[in-house]
Amino acid sequence: MKVTQKIAQCERENKIWWSFEYFPPRTAQGLQNLLDRIERMRGLGPEFIDITWNAGGRTSELTAEMVKTCQGLVGIETCMHLTCTNMPKEKVDIALREAKVSGCRNVLALRGDPPMGKEEWEAVEGGFVHGIDLVRHIRREYGDYFDIAVAGFPQHQTLPPEERDREMKFLKEKVEAGVNFIFTQMFYDVDVFIDWVNAVRAAGITIPIVPGIAPIQTWNGFQRATSLAQTIIPQTFQDALEPHKANDEKVREIGTNLVADMCRKILNANLGIHGLHFYTMNLEKGTRMLLEELNLVPRVETIKPLPWRQSLTPTRRQETIRPIFWANRTKSYISRTENWDEYPNGRFGDSRSPAYGELDGYGVSIKQSREDALKLWGQPSTFAEIADLFAQFCVGKLSALPWSDQKPSTETSIISEQLARMNTLGFLTINSQPAVNGAKSSDKVFGWGPRNGYVYQKAYLEFFVKPTLLTLLLSHIERDSNITYYVINKRGDLRTNTHSEGPNAVTWGVFPGKEIVQPTIVEAVSFMAWKDEAFELGQQWARVYDPDSPSAKIIAELMDSCYLVNVVHNDFHDAGAIFKPFFQAGEEYATQADIPNGH
Repeated sequence: MKVTQKIAQCERENKIWWSFEYFPPRTAQGLQNLLDRIERMRGLGPEFIDITWNAGGRTSELTAEMVKTCQGLVGIETCMHLTCTNMPKEKVDIALREAKVSGCRNVLALRGDPPMGKEEWEAVEGGFVHGIDLVRHIRREYGDYFDIAVAGFPQHQTLPPEERDREMKFLKEKVEAGVNFIFTQMFYDVDVFIDWVNAVRAAGITIPIVPGIAPIQTWNGFQRATSLAQTIIPQTFQDALEPHKANDEKVREIGTNLVADMCRKILNANLGIHGLHFYTMNLEKGTRMLLEELNLVPRVETIKPLPWRQSLTPTRRQETIRPIFWANRTKSYISRTENWDEYPNGRFGDSRSPAYGELDGYGVSIKQSREDALKLWGQPSTFAEIADLFAQFCVGKLSALPWSDQKPSTETSIISEQLARMNTLGFLTINSQPAVNGAKSSDKVFGWGPRNGYVYQKAYLEFFVKPTLLTLLLSHIERDSNITYYVINKRGDLRTNTHSEGPNAVTWGVFPGKEIVQPTIVEAVSFMAWKDEAFELGQQWARVYDPDSPSAKIIAELMDSCYLVNVVHNDFHDAGAIFKPFFQAGEEYATQADIPNGH
């Protein structure tokens, strides 16, 4: 979606909105850390983010890669900076093509700063001289596909009249060339900003203006940033901050209050501005503190339009249904289905759909290095010790398992004690969801989708289990006609008690003015594709250890002998019913096999 469409939608709903800016880091580890942070900060509810283009164009490939990742995996609308610095027309066209392929609909067109080591800006051969040349090129080559933004400089309002009017003329020419909205440079003098906005409107420029807000993180960082941008600092800011310049926490606290007051004045100044763009400097705390001080609470419909993370690439924007099996491994699912040419109403795994990608081509692997894996999971040598690791994960005492890229979801806490008990009884759980009977779509734990809706879930469990315990479990499951299951072993032998060939919707939502949305399903073909990955992850865990070690042997033996099972309880009114056969079978099995001693 274009930024201007998001702004217009928020205005129609009378909502204040916010967005974040990030810059590409210089190291591979820094990049991974930043992507993890962007994932985390998505939970703060930004409507979109933008990614800068390094002065001199040195990080152009990295910017394009970040845009691709944020659109495709993080699932957040992204605006890409694009500069003229060191950028011949051919490189500009490559960047724009890649942005379009990634589903990016927004570009900030800039002339850019001089390359590193040079004081004066100069165009490269075959490149563009001014930002307006870049704007015209994008419009000529791509029509209205992209929303184009340019930079606005509130401090131009303090220039001598002739120079100020000339800068306003340049800005209006850019708008007339096809610019859709304006990002402003950071500022701290709110009166100068308000005067500038009024002058922009008086000049006949009516497109949205997005104020650039820079949180104050530390005294030295504040001084460095304002000096580099030659930003006017009100005396009130200096007087409040300078006495505490040796105390970063105090500077951040005072700075948060000062900048928050500035934001309130902007939003209450009757300027038609209802959004704030935060220059995060790739840091989380300052932005989070500002949002909290302004009482800007993320909206569920912004963070979770669907219960799983939606991909915003062109081919996947209409994707509305996914199998539940990859709930904890989103990246793997997207990789294994990225070459599909269509997503037929989301019916993934249906025999009419394209095939899942092979494992070998996508490098399925556990996330942890060998060193981290050993620290995290130790060296279990008995089944009881392995089961205890699974139980610890369920109650939040362990941060990861080979089958989960992340900590347990918030909704897992609702059933964490039951899951922990299941594991101690011999059912090694790797995925689950509790039953939900009509929670509000705004619910902080279960909510997703548009406002004023209701969401539902069938209870779901997925686990590894030994053959003898499985036999006992199935004898109890068969007594409850509301339970359906799929059982598969490493070889791919599948059995089930379901008589339907179609998918079983296990999550759905009812929203005003929409058909019922069924975004998560369970069905056979997808489960068989997931089986390969699930067993392979277990084998990779075994390979963390020396081949002859007790840990390697017991984990590998479990992967060879256990079954992978998924169970759905179709009566979502009875939240605890799904666990009864597990507890009954587990207690019965415990009398036959001495599980606590690891046999």
